[in-house]
Amino acid sequence: MEAAGATVLHLDVMDGHFVPNISFGTPVIASLRKRSKMFFDAHLMIDEPERYAEAFVKAGCDHLTFHIEAIEEPKAVVQHIRGLGVSVGVSLNPTTPLHAVAPIIELVDMVLVMSVWPGFGGQSFITEVLAKVEGFKARLRDNQRLEIDGGIDRETIPAAAAAGADTFVAGTAVFGAPDPAGAMAELERLAREVSETTVE
Repeated sequence: MEAAGATVLHLDVMDGHFVPNISFGTPVIASLRKRSKMFFDAHLMIDEPERYAEAFVKAGCDHLTFHIEAIEEPKAVVQHIRGLGVSVGVSLNPTTPLHAVAPIIELVDMVLVMSVWPGFGGQSFITEVLAKVEGFKARLRDNQRLEIDGGIDRETIPAAAAAGADTFVAGTAVFGAPDPAGAMAELERLAREVSETTVE
């Protein structure tokens, strides 16, 4: 992916508690860091993200996104992560309302809208979240990113871009394709036809 032009790698970290699946942790990320100069965007689908944030930064992550549903003091988590020297994002599950992140929306570098339920790849895109994407687009500053994750493929990426997303997480559509590099380029082309974007 790096050789094909990707500049960002989205890392789905799952703990088997916040989501019903387990993926990988800091040892794998540290190994990847030795082999890549890409920007590591870690999506922490875990309980107690503040407890593990420092370990992920030390492993080489450049950005940490936590789930609003996983914590009780979001401002404290944002401040803790930012204090580690990396950028910070907040994520919302498909049915979590936009106002759930209102207290910290001005404090984060990115908002990540889940367009599937977190925990498993290959799910179908939930079109109802596009209204939430539009709502965030109207509220975020120009220097804040609006990311969407789940079911992103050549059929769904144009609508996601039109709704206002500027950063797209594509897993199955890229790595499940016979030509991953070509699939990534095609997704980026489709999104750019709507707006300037970044494909992960």
